[in-house]
Amino acid sequence: MARQIVFTPNAAKPPPTYSQAVKAGGLIFVSGTAPHDPATGAIKGTTIQEQTRQCLANIQAILEAAGSSMDKLASVTVVLADEDDFAGMNEEWLRWFPSNPPARQGAKLPVRVPGLKVSIAAVAEA
Repeated sequence: MARQIVFTPNAAKPPPTYSQAVKAGGLIFVSGTAPHDPATGAIKGTTIQEQTRQCLANIQAILEAAGSSMDKLASVTVVLADEDDFAGMNEEWLRWFPSNPPARQGAKLPVRVPGLKVSIAAVAEA
């Protein structure tokens, strides 16, 4: 299986330095996805719950464009700007994954982006 770049206009457009996702070896590697609105490019939401929801909606659109789905997520990395937002992120997370959630790890954003509370990267089965 050849490496395939994945792009959909239904998710936030990435900067020119990386792809939304890459499909290779039977997996889909979704880049760190911020809560940007696909239509406007602006950060969507002011709460951690709203921003987590938008990140996951973007990931869902990317996975669908790659021929996959959220139920095929294997591993996710959640990167928070503020560790105090962990509980609020989990609140929204449980709406998306009430059972059988993917493996997950967390990290802290290494840079400050005004208004950005969360970014999520993922690996899913193709």
